[in-house]
Amino acid sequence: MKLKFLGATGTVTGSKYLVETSRARVLVDHGLFQGHKQLRERNWTPLPVEAKSIDAVLATHAHVDHIGGLPLLVREGFRGPIHASTGTHDVAQFILPDSARLQEEDAAYANRKGFSKHSPARPLYDEKDARRALQLFVRWRYRQSFGVAPGITAELIPAGHIVGSTHVLLTVEDGGAPVRILFSGDVGPYDAPILPDPSAIPACDYLLVESTYGNREHEAVDPRDELAERIGETIRRGGRVVIPAFAVGRTQEVLYLINELVEQGRLPPVPVIVDSPMAEKATQVVTQHAEDHDEEMRERARSGAPLSYRKASFPRGRRGSSASARGKRPAIVISASGMATGGRVLNYLRALLPDPRNTVLLTGFQAAGTRGRRLQDGESTIKIHGEWIPVHARVAMIHRLSAHADRHQLLRWLRTAPQPPKTTFVVHGEPEAATALRDAIETELRWQAVVPEYLQDVQL
Repeated sequence: MKLKFLGATGTVTGSKYLVETSRARVLVDHGLFQGHKQLRERNWTPLPVEAKSIDAVLATHAHVDHIGGLPLLVREGFRGPIHASTGTHDVAQFILPDSARLQEEDAAYANRKGFSKHSPARPLYDEKDARRALQLFVRWRYRQSFGVAPGITAELIPAGHIVGSTHVLLTVEDGGAPVRILFSGDVGPYDAPILPDPSAIPACDYLLVESTYGNREHEAVDPRDELAERIGETIRRGGRVVIPAFAVGRTQEVLYLINELVEQGRLPPVPVIVDSPMAEKATQVVTQHAEDHDEEMRERARSGAPLSYRKASFPRGRRGSSASARGKRPAIVISASGMATGGRVLNYLRALLPDPRNTVLLTGFQAAGTRGRRLQDGESTIKIHGEWIPVHARVAMIHRLSAHADRHQLLRWLRTAPQPPKTTFVVHGEPEAATALRDAIETELRWQAVVPEYLQDVQL
């Protein structure tokens, strides 16, 4: 029985793990690599096993760095089932086609402008590939045991990261005693709006834990206070606030908190522009999945629409988005993608970054090599669509809005395990974060912990 680390090692992106026995091959996640060029180039590298030889895929949740490579897998010959929670299934219906459209649009734009090093530039996959991948999805309720492949059963356990997010528990039999492997996926923070806390860890022999914030802790500051301060000061000086936000999860949380601040009189009823067709659909999905709501969200849902805002507008089409980006009136703009790697938010950044009255508000982890990370690091110019844009707008980060548990919360989650796993593999983090969490696990929990390398094989 082998576990192969095909992604999310030394980086927070490209989640991909292969479990191989004498009878089956099962893939947990197939996400896209993002950030530095050398990482993105891995997206073009075929898997070390034939796609058609994989029996099944399990998806932890529907962010692109966890499922964005599924259309590629289908293009390469995979025809097995893709197992996911009902929430992940519903989010994937628009995440994957949108990912394909963005890649097709970016390739077409690069060809028109001639700034690609490839001639012609081409997308990783197209919308047809995405639709074919969606046809393979199989929906499961939380905590429902089901067969995956010969000798392998699975259970999806709520992770509190985004709607539908799960820890994946595999029980594997391959000629000996059953082996239980838990894949954390992304672990949500405790006490966050909308979603419940991450579930306790079940008994397992091996554990893979994410380490996005393995070397830092979120500030003990109410994100409402930071939002009120940053947005308020920008509006008072006549500027606009642009919030690059993941369409699933972050957008809904920001809308939820803005609603509260306006209701409490801490923010004026300023216009909010939600420029992301995906975010509109995601908000509907989040509202519909009551199994992913905490008690406060359920209470607010009973008394109204907690994620709707009476002064919100939704630009339609490219022309509507471009016109909105050229607007000058004070407003809050929420648009994808969350790390500014693509999407409509680039139109706003291009228009707003040169003006010191404006603010870019980063609300989640920014992977190395992304535009969001470059803004966070204070770079004076940012390249957008082949053009260098000066950064005069203010840039601020609110870590407390991250959908990831921080170091303290990850250790709190690990302590819910009924017994220490034989080995804990620390994944899905940049090198410093993964190493720091490994050291903390070893010293504070006295567990055996390992930081695996890219393409490493481990015998279980």
